Amino acid sequence: MKLTAPQLRTTASAQPNLPWKLAAMLGAATIAIILVLYQQTALSMVAIWERSETFAHGFIIFPISAYLVWAKRKELVEISPYPDLRGLLVLAIFGLGWLLAEAGKVSVVSQYCLIAMIPAAVLTLLGAKVARNIAFPLGFLFFAVPAGEFLIPHMMEFTADFVVAALQLTGIPVFREGTFFTIPSGQWSVVEGCSGLRYLIASFTLGTLYAYLTYRSTKRRLIFSALALIVPVIANGLRAYMIVMIAHLSDMKLALGVDHLIYGWVFFGIVMTLLFWIGAFWREDHEEPPIDSVKLTIDNINIPTNRAFLLASVMTIIVAAIWPVYTSYLDSRPVKTTGLLISLPNVINGWVKQNEPLSDWQPHYIAPDAYEIQTYQKNGARVSVYLGYYRTQRLAATLITSQNYMIEQKHPVWSNVGEELRNISLSGDSESIRQTLLRSPNQRLLVWSWNSLAGRYTVNPYLAKLLLAKARLFGQRDDGAVIIIDTTYEETPESAAKTLKVFIQDALPTIQQSLDQVSQQ
Repeated sequence: MKLTAPQLRTTASAQPNLPWKLAAMLGAATIAIILVLYQQTALSMVAIWERSETFAHGFIIFPISAYLVWAKRKELVEISPYPDLRGLLVLAIFGLGWLLAEAGKVSVVSQYCLIAMIPAAVLTLLGAKVARNIAFPLGFLFFAVPAGEFLIPHMMEFTADFVVAALQLTGIPVFREGTFFTIPSGQWSVVEGCSGLRYLIASFTLGTLYAYLTYRSTKRRLIFSALALIVPVIANGLRAYMIVMIAHLSDMKLALGVDHLIYGWVFFGIVMTLLFWIGAFWREDHEEPPIDSVKLTIDNINIPTNRAFLLASVMTIIVAAIWPVYTSYLDSRPVKTTGLLISLPNVINGWVKQNEPLSDWQPHYIAPDAYEIQTYQKNGARVSVYLGYYRTQRLAATLITSQNYMIEQKHPVWSNVGEELRNISLSGDSESIRQTLLRSPNQRLLVWSWNSLAGRYTVNPYLAKLLLAKARLFGQRDDGAVIIIDTTYEETPESAAKTLKVFIQDALPTIQQSLDQVSQQ
């Protein structure tokens, strides 16, 4: 026998002990305990919200999600919550994902896994029907994760392509070198702040929320959310082009200082207002959703006991606690990270150590446990070597991180004018290395870099993270090193590439031997 909606309401209201109060209290308490168990991950998100304007919206995501759940309370009260222990499997999967991410020090993945544990806990404690009913508020929590920085280089490249193409269509001659370009009125560069990532994240977050509140059709929600992703990318290209044009037409008097930033946000506000205004023509929020007259059976509204909820809560906490406990055990093992030294010989196959450095440039690597910088010369060719060694991967010192790079944005002297992967021979095998072109007012450098992990050379950050995570999970050493060599060039970097190839052939075995020696200290 199945009940119609009116019958269901009568039957539900006749059950004075619907366990929503207990279920809600246990659910909130369980989620709070999970956040405490994973407090380092949670606090790492908060730290990024505090220091980055791009991700400052993270502070309001949880309150918005809570309000969206509260707004659905009339629908929720029609559903009898019931523990669903299948959610424990989902919780365990995300817990394992968090463990792997922590082992490899992939903060963004560990943060996503933590957020994903919240819907898994809701599923376990309240059941699939409740979880489905508040699927969007639970999914909206993922916007709290400060993710997307990997898009910055690609968005910078797209913005530079867009601006240069638009300038050429306008009839203005352009000379481009990487993300730097010169027009008759002055020089410009597309830096991280010009990538448009801030606009993209703000647009997608607002657009997704607007689509949920304005439409009831899944198709319309998806279309509008997709537009909220596409429109800011195009708009940012237009914004950058118009800033260049305003400065060009005003003899470099306008759109260069604070008005540059003000103009950007005003333009973004206009674009988003237009997007929402156009989207309002197809709004559906004024329509009442149809009542599903056949949704529950009498068996569905059987009231679970208080013991069932308590047991589900305890099991959820236990499953969630397994992974940080094991991580604490791994972190408690003593590892020597001080007093380590890398020693390079004075002469390597004819390459003689020099007293004066090749340049004043150094790569930006945070807190290596040991590092060495030397310059060698042979037959008039000079090459600089940087070795950075990490005995173990930890929050303050990890080999693979976005905080390690060749040169910072807006460096007062050096600029990155191009970066790509290149295949060369390392120890007889063809391997990919990262090639970077740097320039200063007086010098140009060709830089080659790659990582040494567990006897393997790689520049693939995903492979590197997997190798480090595997070693850490199985109690093995998760040490690694970066190898960076560079030399100067004049017109084109290919002549310098020949010098670096000769140096690798002559010196790489000795360099690797030096890294092996420090790993045994």
